[in-house]
Amino acid sequence: MLARVVSVLSGFRPPLQPEPFEAVVTSITAQQVSLQSAYAIRSRLIAAFGEPVGIVHAFPTEERLARATEEEVVAVGFSRSKAGFVVGLARAGVDWAALSELPDDEVKRRLTVLRGIGEWTADWFLARHLARPHAWPAGDLGVRKAVAAFYGDVADVRAFATRFHPYENLTAHFLLTGLRLVPPA
Repeated sequence: MLARVVSVLSGFRPPLQPEPFEAVVTSITAQQVSLQSAYAIRSRLIAAFGEPVGIVHAFPTEERLARATEEEVVAVGFSRSKAGFVVGLARAGVDWAALSELPDDEVKRRLTVLRGIGEWTADWFLARHLARPHAWPAGDLGVRKAVAAFYGDVADVRAFATRFHPYENLTAHFLLTGLRLVPPA
C-alpha cells in the first residue's frame, strides 16, 4: 500500500517547523480540535501577540507570550486550559537547543513533564521540528485513520510502526497526505 502512495506523491517533502517553541504551541493549538479551528485560533494568536513584519506578523516569541495573561490568550480563542498551557510553556524556560541533542525518548520525557504536553504533542515535536526518522505519532487520529484506510484494522498502531523502520516519520507524513489525495485500493 505504501508503495502506491509514495508513487502518487513522488517528490513530496514533509513540512518542518524550524522554531521549537512555535512547533509546540502549534501542536497545543491543534489538540482535540479540527485543523481549521486550530488554524483560525493560531492566526488570531499571531495577529494579537506577534510583531508586525510588513503586512503580516511573526509568530509570537516566548518572551512575549510569557508576559501575556491567560485571559488575553483566551480572548483570541484558546480554551482556558490551553491558554494556561501556552503561557506556562512560555514561562517554563525550556532549553530548546539542549532538547535537540537528546535521544527521542529523553526528548519525550522532558516535554511530557510540562503541563499540557502529552505523548501526542511530543511525537509531533519529534516529527515536525526535530525531523527524527523514528517519530511515529500513533496517537494522532489522522495517522490512525490513514493506517486503517491503507492497511485495514490494526490493533496496535504504535507497534505497527516497526513495519516502516527506519522511516516511521516519513511514512506517517506520506500516509496522512495520501489519505487526502490517494484513494485507498
